Amino acid sequence: MAFASVIAGGLTLGHSTDVAHADITPITLGNSVMSTLGGCLFPDVPAIIWCTQQEVLTEHAPLMLDLNPVGTVIVVLGAGLYDDGTIQPVLRERLDAALALAQRYPASQIIASGGVPRSGITEARAMRTWLIANGVAPERIVEENTSTSTVENARNTAAILAERGAQGAVVVSSPNHVERALIDFRKAISGRFPVSGVVSAG
Repeated sequence: MAFASVIAGGLTLGHSTDVAHADITPITLGNSVMSTLGGCLFPDVPAIIWCTQQEVLTEHAPLMLDLNPVGTVIVVLGAGLYDDGTIQPVLRERLDAALALAQRYPASQIIASGGVPRSGITEARAMRTWLIANGVAPERIVEENTSTSTVENARNTAAILAERGAQGAVVVSSPNHVERALIDFRKAISGRFPVSGVVSAG
């Protein structure tokens, strides 16, 4: 309840937009506590793993996007492209989830992370092209186009986040991938700021 009061206070004190866009539920409140106070902000790897395993993965927008939409970056993780460089269904589902967040939080920047090319097109480039085609302003999107694994997604994206002075990140990926990705991202930033996760439809 105390944390809910802090959230409500933050929203009314002008740290975010006038209207809350996140889905405020016991799950999103609990995840917010875990990502900020529950152990996920410490550089200790066992604490990060334990904390991440306590979270309930959800497709709902994290509260941190309401509290700090400008300082929080949406990170969508790539998945293998078809041989001709087009997007496979699993990646389309991740992009759909990222697009929903981008539309709800137009002040948030986006990092498309994935570097395995097909027909000369990286995952990051394919994702950026898709997001622009679906109405996201090009200047909001940064490509991280060299990673070939989740660990590299995290390390390479962490460097971009540091360069841009990010104060938080929301990692978007598939349900069977978000927990592992959150652990890798939280390790990569050594607890410097909160990292939350959003799962795609499939």
